[in-house]
Amino acid sequence: MTTRLTRQGWTVLVGAVLCVVIGRLFGIIELYVIGAALAAAVVLGFAIVLLRRPRVEVHRWIRPSVLTAGDVGRVEVLVQQIGRTRSPGFELVEPVGVDRTARMAVAPLSPDSEVSAGYRIPTERRGVLSLGPLTAIRHDVVGLARSTTVVGGIEEVLVSPRAYLLDMPSLGQGVLGRHLLALAQRLGPGDFHSLRDYVEGDEPRTIHWRASARSEQLKVRQHSVEGLRRCLVLLDQHVPPGPEGEEAFERGVTAAASIVHSADRAGLTTRFVTTDGADLRGPDVAAQTLHLLARIGTSAAPTAPVERDPGEGLGLVVTIAPDQSSAAWSSLGRVTDPTLTAVGVFTLDRPPRRGLLAVDARTEEAFLSGWELLAGVGRLDARTRDPLRRDQSTLVREHA
Repeated sequence: MTTRLTRQGWTVLVGAVLCVVIGRLFGIIELYVIGAALAAAVVLGFAIVLLRRPRVEVHRWIRPSVLTAGDVGRVEVLVQQIGRTRSPGFELVEPVGVDRTARMAVAPLSPDSEVSAGYRIPTERRGVLSLGPLTAIRHDVVGLARSTTVVGGIEEVLVSPRAYLLDMPSLGQGVLGRHLLALAQRLGPGDFHSLRDYVEGDEPRTIHWRASARSEQLKVRQHSVEGLRRCLVLLDQHVPPGPEGEEAFERGVTAAASIVHSADRAGLTTRFVTTDGADLRGPDVAAQTLHLLARIGTSAAPTAPVERDPGEGLGLVVTIAPDQSSAAWSSLGRVTDPTLTAVGVFTLDRPPRRGLLAVDARTEEAFLSGWELLAGVGRLDARTRDPLRRDQSTLVREHA
């Protein structure tokens, strides 16, 4: 606890000294009286805030504990009076981030009573938001002195990036789905599924002669085609310096959060890696990725090599980078696994229109529309469906 004079208190004290000095020089008794009264007011105010300070316990809750950019977060504060006498009125003050302060006035409290207060948390951008320390400030009536008591420590609030629930590609649906279907057919048939009638264009080797002999029409074997089973998301942390590069990186973070979140919810074996060497996988990959993306920043370190994914079945390798010249995107040229399909998400330059599975992410809306062209239409806004919170999300359908 600290007790000190305010600026107004120091002004009054200096005025009291000047009154006494001037009264002494010119022999004006009234100035002696005025100076003494001013000094007494300062001493009385200092004594009041020193002796009658709030004796309270403060409990603080942050709801929800993990926020998504754009959400509405709130800090709830419960103040309990622990003194045996009625507490004076005071003010709770708490720094929020680096440029905001929350102030909550608390009326006088009776013994063993409690009162609640709260304020909203700004979540315009992702990152780590520091709250506190929470202090109780007590002023005298005229504001000549104040006492400050720390009643709560410093806490951090994690604001994860905004994410969208995207449609993951299905075989034969959308541009990417048709590419995956052709790839699956080139890799060979899957398990035997059923028999069907022969149609023109079917391979003669697929004819089931024994079943055809018992039927009036030729029968062919119908095999199941294996669908998409895994997804690797690579985020390039190397961006050009300046505001444009920073904004492009933020769009890349949003794209990474959306794709990892959506792939995990679609049941794909999901892995998230960065050019700084982060490598996340496993059943909690979506939650871990959001935690990492809340803190991640740009980097000038060399690109860490990405180990080959040992998974089986068709897979996507989604690289999120500023443009096609990035080292992260170029490194995919060394991937020779025929089951993997490379998809580029470019945040600064428009990708070529032909010959490349890519998404233009120069704006958030362009990213969403571009992904729809690859994998289908319709998307869910996942701002309130963070995997750490399990809240219900709201369907948002937009048309480009």
